[in-house]
Amino acid sequence: MSIQIAPSILSADFANLERDLRAIANADMVHVDVMDHHFVPNLTLGEPVVERICQVTDLPVDVHLMIEDPDRWAPEFAKLGVASVTFHTGAVHAPVRLARQLHDMGVKACLAVRPAEPVEPIFDILDEFDMILVMTVEPGFGGQKFLDNQMAKTRRLRDQITARGLDTRIQVDGGVSPATAPIVAEAGADVLVAGSAVYGADDPAKAIDQIRQAAQESYRD
Repeated sequence: MSIQIAPSILSADFANLERDLRAIANADMVHVDVMDHHFVPNLTLGEPVVERICQVTDLPVDVHLMIEDPDRWAPEFAKLGVASVTFHTGAVHAPVRLARQLHDMGVKACLAVRPAEPVEPIFDILDEFDMILVMTVEPGFGGQKFLDNQMAKTRRLRDQITARGLDTRIQVDGGVSPATAPIVAEAGADVLVAGSAVYGADDPAKAIDQIRQAAQESYRD
């Protein structure tokens, strides 16, 4: 699989969101963090904004639900035109049932694992998901330092996916930059979420190309 770059609009200028979405036209998808101030200590945006994002951009939209009760809310976000919905192992009650419900709606299902959570408990259900998100920062805020100790977890996950012949992608979110992209790619991640490294750059499109190139050179397929 080729490397995909997913800029996180958490680091964009919310007062100029359409402009900032158009600035990343060379990306592979848009990563949208939805936070409810309960599951994580931050509050971002809801369904009307997500729906409008889907209307403005031509890129696939990946909604990352950092919220309580995704069993209830994930299907609601799936109706908005998104390509994929990511929810957390620590919040969902019936992950397989929810994944199948999303698939029935024509939306990809993705499962997220926080830094303190092991990946081994989800090995038996990997085939139900299109992507696994390994958090390399604590969820809730952008601009945090990259947690390189999550790379061992990423390698174990890649080994399991490869051994079983699955097409499941591995996404890494948190602290991704041209400097850390080779590290996560070598560990087996193929979807890189980048926020500050893209929107903090003078030229977001150029930053995306730099991250993609840095990762592709080290990618462990």
